[in-house]
Amino acid sequence: MSILPPDAVSDADYYLGARDDAIAHTIMAEVPVILSLPSKKNKQQTPQQAIDEFWTKFTTKAPGKATTVIPSNEYAERVARRSSKAVGTTTQASYDEAAAVCKAKVAKIVKECRRVNQKYRDPHFDLELDLKWGDSDTLESLCNTKGERKSNSGFHPKSVKRVTDIFDVPKFYIDGPTANDVRQGRDGDCWLLAALCTLSNKPSLIERVCVARDEQVGVYGFVFHRDGEWISEIIDDKLFLTKPDFDESVLERMLWEDRERVDSEEQYRKAYQSGSGALYFAQCEHANETWLPLLEKAYAKAHGDYQAIEGGFTGEGIEDLTGGVTTELYTTDILDKEYFWREELMKVNDQFLFGCSTGMWRPVWGERKGIVELHAYSVMRAVEMDGQRLVLLKNPWGKYEWTGPWSDGSKEWTADWLKKLDHRFGDDGNFWISYDDLLRKYQAFDRTRLFGDDWKVTQIWTTVSVPWTLDYHDSYFAFSLAKTGPVVLVLSQLDDRYYRGLEGQYRFELNVRLHKKGQEDYVVRSIAPYRHTRSINVELELEAGEYTVLMKVNATRDLDILPIEEVIRNYARDRRDKLVAVGMYDLAHSKGKLTETEEEKQAKKAAEKRKKDKERQDLKKKIMEARRDRYYMEVKQVNKRKEKKEKAKAKLQAKKATKATNKLAAKDEVKDVPEPPKSPDQTSSSETEKHVWTVEPTASAEAPEASGDVPDSKPDAETTASAESEKKDDGELSSKESETKEGSSSEAKPDAPEVADQTTAEEQKIPEEETEEDTSDESEVSSVSDISERELDIRFRERADTPAPPPPPGPAAATEEEDEFESNPWNAVATVGLRVYYKVAEGDKEKEIVKLRVVRPNPYARKDKERGDDEKNKGEGEKEEGNDAEGEKKSKGLDVDDSSKDATLEGDREQRKKSILSLVSP
Repeated sequence: MSILPPDAVSDADYYLGARDDAIAHTIMAEVPVILSLPSKKNKQQTPQQAIDEFWTKFTTKAPGKATTVIPSNEYAERVARRSSKAVGTTTQASYDEAAAVCKAKVAKIVKECRRVNQKYRDPHFDLELDLKWGDSDTLESLCNTKGERKSNSGFHPKSVKRVTDIFDVPKFYIDGPTANDVRQGRDGDCWLLAALCTLSNKPSLIERVCVARDEQVGVYGFVFHRDGEWISEIIDDKLFLTKPDFDESVLERMLWEDRERVDSEEQYRKAYQSGSGALYFAQCEHANETWLPLLEKAYAKAHGDYQAIEGGFTGEGIEDLTGGVTTELYTTDILDKEYFWREELMKVNDQFLFGCSTGMWRPVWGERKGIVELHAYSVMRAVEMDGQRLVLLKNPWGKYEWTGPWSDGSKEWTADWLKKLDHRFGDDGNFWISYDDLLRKYQAFDRTRLFGDDWKVTQIWTTVSVPWTLDYHDSYFAFSLAKTGPVVLVLSQLDDRYYRGLEGQYRFELNVRLHKKGQEDYVVRSIAPYRHTRSINVELELEAGEYTVLMKVNATRDLDILPIEEVIRNYARDRRDKLVAVGMYDLAHSKGKLTETEEEKQAKKAAEKRKKDKERQDLKKKIMEARRDRYYMEVKQVNKRKEKKEKAKAKLQAKKATKATNKLAAKDEVKDVPEPPKSPDQTSSSETEKHVWTVEPTASAEAPEASGDVPDSKPDAETTASAESEKKDDGELSSKESETKEGSSSEAKPDAPEVADQTTAEEQKIPEEETEEDTSDESEVSSVSDISERELDIRFRERADTPAPPPPPGPAAATEEEDEFESNPWNAVATVGLRVYYKVAEGDKEKEIVKLRVVRPNPYARKDKERGDDEKNKGEGEKEEGNDAEGEKKSKGLDVDDSSKDATLEGDREQRKKSILSLVSP
């Protein structure tokens, strides 16, 4: 006999109380109950508990980052497949590939345009359509500032014309591209123009960027370096102008027609819409030279719009135009100024390119002796002659020069010096300054190393979740170097300028530390830059061997910036074209897309199997516990019924004895009392009738006690109470017990014959039924049997297919206020890549000198504690591998100048000293 409810579906459901929960949910749904829940403020916690709870809610439980903003972007998947492996190539190979693609694009466009007799119009960056319709997609970036819907770049060009309509005799180059050509327009891209000035000092650098063109068709192709590889960009020849068209400006036309002219419109065009001076953005000094505004337009298109290229650093611009590597140097950090002069500045335009700037510690516009604060300058030359160390600088504005010693017209200049340095006075932005004044007046230098055909590069990207605490990550890079030689290591993050507005709330700063395998001491670590966050690098001579590169990424959050998903929601309806234009986000993030290695796949399968086995064992344990609990309760109920029946039996036997005594006494009384006179009808029947009553058999009811000749028809109260109690305990009655109860409730019939015989038969029958029923109860209590594997599989599948019950509805007033960190937790995820540049001999270009890989913790590998005693049962060759990333980081998480390191050291003073100095291996 089971005590489970009849609609129970399984042992596990009984154990877990699923039915009770369902009943409770139904009651709560039907009868609203107002509960008074304690407020969080009233919650009693120790200070440590409060801190632990805060940090638990501070960081997200599901870290991740959006990698695609355009739905079903198949191009991003292709890039991900191509970037999954690190393959070494020469620095020239990537450029050659991009240049070939760019030339092919231009050739195809030229062929198409000539076929239909039309000039090229760029459908992806149409300045004229954008200006006429007022979209500003080519001018302004997506706005991701809270509370604002528009970027408000401040750009207000008035018209758009083609190059052939602006310039009388347009020429892409006039005497080649030079620094003197550069004039900054209304865009804040002085850093880019300073980089172009710097490039002009080294022949063919700018020509390498401007790959292909057809002036007649109006199509131009350029290449730029982005995130470790070259890309191509195609544009048409439309440019923004500062003045409106003659027919579209009533005021301008009225002012211009204040007197008679032969052709007012043509005169207006020549005055306001002709030559370089009419351009809204960058312009060449020569009135008919066009290379600079077209290159600036291509660079703006590559990044989405003109606003995206506002603000930057000269070194980053030089990197984008040359594929070099820029190091940020600070004047106060230079250790040996002699070495810096001889080995670095004196090699400008050869191995290095230089830019300089000032005002980095005081972000306000100003001027100090002609030097503009917060402004970038190009280092054009460095000479040492006649005991003088002089540096030639260029202001990309084409004006505003240094007014101190060696400035134009200063007393230091003589005719001889003007001839030696080939210098001309004039406010053209070119000026000389002494080396000492250069170090005093400029606070930062951007030094860019150039790579020739004798350099190769290997790179790989990955994505890491950045914790709030600053430490070296468990994920790191490892590479092997086959030959000793100069190496440049570059750790970079994605250039978010290419997807301005979708960069998100987090800003990342990078640090690296290089270790040789088997040594605790690091070889070198990077110096975190103050301004350049896009990448960091170190240059050194390395011996052949195995190396690891630990990375430390620092994240800061700006809550005034909207997250990516909100920006997309804001502009998906009305700025689709703009979102597609900044879809370079998808291509960029596909580089760091994590793909499972074969080892990770196997570990994942093993982890899933372990999880499934554990869930099966837990389910089996719950089912068996439920069965044992049920068996215990059933046995208890059977014993309880037995006890009740034994008591009822004893009471019945006592009453039988009482009845027998009463019957004998009644017979004696009948004999002593005289019979009353009988009527004739009664005389015949009374002789044969006897005064008897019928007692139905029952286990709980008693025969009525005789009181004279009138039997009591009511059942015994105590017996009835006992029966009712038993009904409540058992929950159900057997068929015989039900019949007995019905019989006991019927009225007694005094005229029924053969009372004595029936009573005797029933009284003799009762003990037999009780014995049989007791045996039946015992037989219904089955023993606890173990669950079979087949049954366990069925239960396991049913459990997996059964959805979890919904939470009970509750009043809104009872809901606790959500914690601000719980609703918007820390979720910083960065995509970073390592590039390894190494110099190779002519015969080694085809050899694989560097093998690079990413080592990250296997999320499916078992930890030491989880393996437990399993390792003890395995042989020496069967030991399960631990977590390589975790093992590498254990002894290398702290820098030598981190005071926390002292607390981690072990041993006596001498041993601790050796550990700090890394004189012994770990």
